[in-house]
Parts: sequence; C-alpha cells; structure tokens
Amino acid sequence: MNKALMDTDTLHSQQDTPVEHLHALFDAQRAAFEGNPYPPIDERIEQLKHLKQVVLAHQDEIIHAISEDFSHRSGDDTRLAELLTFVETIDNALSNIRKWTKPSRRKTPLVFLPASNKVVYQPLGVVGVIVPWNYPLFLSLSPLIAAVTAGNSVLLKLSEHTPKFNECLQFLVAKVFSERKVAITMGGVEISSAFTQLPFDHLFFTGSTAIGRRVMKAAAENLTPVTLELGGKSPVIITDHVDLDMAAERICFGKSLNAGQTCVAPDYVLCPEHKTHEFVEAYKNAFARMYPRVKENPDYGAIINEAQHQRLQGLLAGAKLSGAKCTSVNPANESFAETRKMPPVLIENVPTDIRIMTEEIFGPLLPIIPYQTLEQAIAFVNARPRPLALYLFSNSKREQQQVLYATHSGGVCINNTMTHLAQADLPFGGIGESGMGHYHGYEGFQTFSKAKAVHKLGALNGGKLLYPPYGKRIHELFYKLFIR
Repeated sequence: MNKALMDTDTLHSQQDTPVEHLHALFDAQRAAFEGNPYPPIDERIEQLKHLKQVVLAHQDEIIHAISEDFSHRSGDDTRLAELLTFVETIDNALSNIRKWTKPSRRKTPLVFLPASNKVVYQPLGVVGVIVPWNYPLFLSLSPLIAAVTAGNSVLLKLSEHTPKFNECLQFLVAKVFSERKVAITMGGVEISSAFTQLPFDHLFFTGSTAIGRRVMKAAAENLTPVTLELGGKSPVIITDHVDLDMAAERICFGKSLNAGQTCVAPDYVLCPEHKTHEFVEAYKNAFARMYPRVKENPDYGAIINEAQHQRLQGLLAGAKLSGAKCTSVNPANESFAETRKMPPVLIENVPTDIRIMTEEIFGPLLPIIPYQTLEQAIAFVNARPRPLALYLFSNSKREQQQVLYATHSGGVCINNTMTHLAQADLPFGGIGESGMGHYHGYEGFQTFSKAKAVHKLGALNGGKLLYPPYGKRIHELFYKLFIR
C-alpha cells in the first residue's frame, strides 16, 4: 500500500469503533444536518466530483488492499466489478442531479384552483450504511453516492473481514468529507448491533437474509425505514433456443468473477435434460479458455477467509454424501492444499433438499438441475424464495416473455449474467427474501429522499364559496359538477 496511506494521522486504529464514539459521530452528524438541512446542489456536485477524483487517483492502493484482504483477488475483478461500476454510478448521478432534485409540478384538480401542486425532494437526514466484505468499494460507495446526491449525511459501517481496505477507504473518505458529513466505523458483532440501534433516518444493509431480519427488527424499534439487499439463490434457465457454448461461457464468467462471491452470481442452472452433458462440457471448455491454470493465476481470486472456505467445503462434502455427481473443473490438475483458492465444481444429480440447494452458495460450486419443459423450470423457481436475480438464456421472444412475467425476482438478465447490476440507470433491489427497496439511478435518489407534497394557495380563494353554512344553492351546483 502507498506509504502515505499508512503514515497519515487521519487514520484510526483498526480496532472496533468504541460504542461511545459511534454515538458521538451520529450526534455530530445529526447536529450538522440540522444546521444545513438542504445542502446546495453545487456543494453536492463538488463533493461527488472530488470523491471520483480521489478514488481514481488511488485505485492501485484500493486494488492492492482488497487483494490483501482476500489473500488474493484479481485486480481486473476489482476494476470491472468495483471501479468501473463506481465511475458509472457517480457519472450518472452528476449528469442527473439537477433534474432529480428539481421540484416536480403535479396536476391540481379544477375544484381547487387557483392553487398549485408540486413535489419537493428533501434529504432525509442521517443515513446508515452497513457494508459487506465481498465488494467493499462498490457496496460502500454506491449507496453513499445516492445518499450524498440526495443531500444526506452518511455513517458507514465497514466489514471486519476487510481491514486493509477499511484503512484505505477511511483515508480516502477523509480527503473528501468531514466526519460530520461522512464517517466510517468498523467492528464486529457488538458495533454492528449498536449501529443498527441508532435512530437513523434510513438504514441501508447489504448481506445475508438471516442478518437482514435482525437489522430490520432493530431498525423497527426506531421506526427507521430500511433498504435490504440480501441475495439468495439466483437461478439460470437455459432453453433449447440458444447457443449452448455461448450460454456456458457467459454463465462461467459470472460464476467465476470474484470466485463466485457475488450476491447476484448464478447459484444453480436449470438445463434441458437432454443437454446437461453438453452443458457440462461447454462449461469446462469455457473455464479452461479463461483460466488455463488456477492456483497461481492472478486472474482467479481466492475465498475471503478460512471460515468461508470451510463452509464451501462443507457444502461440497454434503453434496457428495448425498450421491451427487461432482465434477471439478481443474484444467491443469493442480492441488489446492494450503490455499484458499477453489476451482469450480459442477454438481449433477443433486437432491433438492440438501444444504447446497437450500442455502446461498456464494462460491464456485454450481448445481445443475435437469428439466423437461419450460413450465417445469418456472415451477421450480417459483416454489422457492424469490431470488435477487434471474438469468434466462433464450433467443425465443415467447420464452423471454413467459419467464419474465411468470416469475418474480429482483432483476433479470436475458442472455447474460450479472451485468444488470452495472447499469447505473436501472434500479437494483430484491424482492421477498432477497430484500426490499431499490438503489442505483433515480430510484436510489428517491430511496434517500423525502418526496414532500406541497399544496399552495394565494390570496384568491375560490373554495371560500363552499364554506359553511351548508345547504346553499352553490353547494348543490358544486356537487352536481364534481360528484358524479
């Protein structure tokens, strides 16, 4: 890491943020917001421009810090999945902020004229953001950008599993914002619990469904609205009306990025029964083209820590014990002992009631479920909790429409995986057990804004004719005109 990042006195210790300091940061942000409840648009623009400049100037340090936290993560994975999406997100906000913040005129019914109606978009106040470990840059800065665009102050809680990155981000954020505007906290269970109990004006959480339930429960004590980005088991449906080599290649890319540690990574594949063997071979060939070697390949990442590595090994062991056929995709026949790198494993004949089919995988294990009709595949998806993403590989417009409207998911990619998340102007969010609320683009601005209704009447008041005492002829005329 750049020595300047290590030497700066703006950095705090990597120990947990003391609870009393957490409360002090929140109180300071609340007081600062009350003193400036509608930050000028030009001020927000300058902050966003400065943030972009600082992050891009230190991108090499960011890449190195994240790789150290993972023991190894491809620099290109970070550039593609975090830095590129960060730039798209912040550029979209800068291009649209004046339009989004402009009050919108609304229709005024004839009976209330000459009054006028409009909606004013007002910052909520102090926003809390809980950041996961898998994409620590994008999943901290993307909601931060939306919240700052809307004019809020932001308190970030970073993952305890990314200490090197946390140190880096703390330095970078301090170059752009005062702690009264954006502050960073760190720690494990104790600080996370205290964080969720603060009376935020909005709480944004990315993580597992189980933890999401706890976050929502804690937030409910303060009637704090929440946005939950939770993940789940995102299915892939392949039909007969698509090139299988193309489908396998695009699924392989999505599953291999960050070694499958992505909330919208393909979790399992529904494949026509007569094509499962062909798909397995196509996937193996696609992976070998991208990653001819794995162990020392800088393009292929490691599992974040030993606990996650053991969890994945346990899922795989359970599948093998159930009688599933497990095919390791290991082009160079390497040994991965003493490392946290895992090659992909394709899993066939897997019972649907074992852990690998009931828990989010979050790694390079890919179950393949055969089906005979598209209706069966749709029924399989609909029998399970609604996923964060659904991927359909089909060139048939009829099949595309059928799957699109017969299933529910947070988002859909047709003939690709995961890239819907990188579309800065599309809303992103889950449904059911995969989450609630949206961010990205205009929907992100709305999430962190109060749409305040404003009804304005001047000195002239036509409605005065309708004041009591009732029963006059004017009332009878009014009712005949408008209540019909």
